[in-house]
Amino acid sequence: METVLESNILPTGKPKWLKVKLPIGKKYTELRGLVDKYQLNTICTSGSCPNMGECWGEGTATFMILGNTCTRSCGFCGVKTGRPETVDWDEPEKVARSIKIMNIKHAVVTSVDRDDLKDGGSIIWIETVKAIRRMNPTTTLETLIPDFQGIERNIDRIIEANPEVVSHNMETVRRLTREVRIQAKYDRSLEVLRYLKAQGIRRTKSGIMLGLGELEEEVIQTLHDLRDANVDVVTIGQYLQPSKKHLPVKEYITPDQFAKYEKIGLELGFRHVESGALVRSSYKAQKHIL
Repeated sequence: METVLESNILPTGKPKWLKVKLPIGKKYTELRGLVDKYQLNTICTSGSCPNMGECWGEGTATFMILGNTCTRSCGFCGVKTGRPETVDWDEPEKVARSIKIMNIKHAVVTSVDRDDLKDGGSIIWIETVKAIRRMNPTTTLETLIPDFQGIERNIDRIIEANPEVVSHNMETVRRLTREVRIQAKYDRSLEVLRYLKAQGIRRTKSGIMLGLGELEEEVIQTLHDLRDANVDVVTIGQYLQPSKKHLPVKEYITPDQFAKYEKIGLELGFRHVESGALVRSSYKAQKHIL
C-alpha cells in the first residue's frame, strides 16, 4: 500500500501522484520511430521526461545544444560536469534537420552552461535559431537559456534571434540557490529575465523546482520576484533526485499545494502558470506563445 503524503514527512516510496502512464498514441509512436531511426538527440528521450508522450502528441519536442557536458556542477542536475568537447559548428544544421524530420510544430532549445567559451556559447545559439527558422519557417521557438554570466552582449544575441519565448530558470528560492545552483546567483538570474523583457522579448518564462527544503513563503516570494521582473510564464514542478550523488528530495509536494501555488501565480498576473508534480520546463510549451 502506497503512502499518500499529508505532511512534510518523506515516505519510503514515491507518492502515487508521481506515477507516470507509459506514453501512447499514433503521434508518439511515429516520432519515437523517427528518433530511433535517425538517432536524433532530444532531451525528451535522454532525460526520460514524464510528459514525453503528451508533448510529442502536441507536436512539441526539446533539443539540447553545445554538447552534453556542463561547466557547472549544480546539485540537482543529471547532466555530467567536466571539460566540454570542442564546439560542433555543424550542430545548428543537425538540430534544424531533426526538427524537420520530426515535423515539430513548436521546438524548445536548451543548452548546457559553457563558461569555458568567451561568448558563453551564444554564437552557436543564434546560428541554431537561424538554421531552424530557415529550414522550418512555420515552427515556433522557445529558447531555454543559461545566464551567460549576466554578460549583456551574449544575451543580446538571443534577443537578436527573437524567438517567440525566451526562458531562463530560477530553479529554486533565494536561500537555497548557493546549494542548488552552485555557480549561479539568484539576483543575476532575475536581472537576465528583467533585461530580456526590457529589450523587447515578447514572452519571458522561468521555472522552479520544489521539494528541496524551501518554505511556502519563500516560494511565494520567488513568484513575486519573477513578476517584478515582468516574467510572463512560470512552471513549478517536483524535484526528483537523478542519482545518489545529487541533492536528496526533502519533501514530496502534494497536488493541493501545487494548486495553491498556481492560484497565487495567476492572481499575481502571470499569463500562464503550470504547477504540478510532473511539470517540467517545457511542459505545455506550445501554449506559452499565446
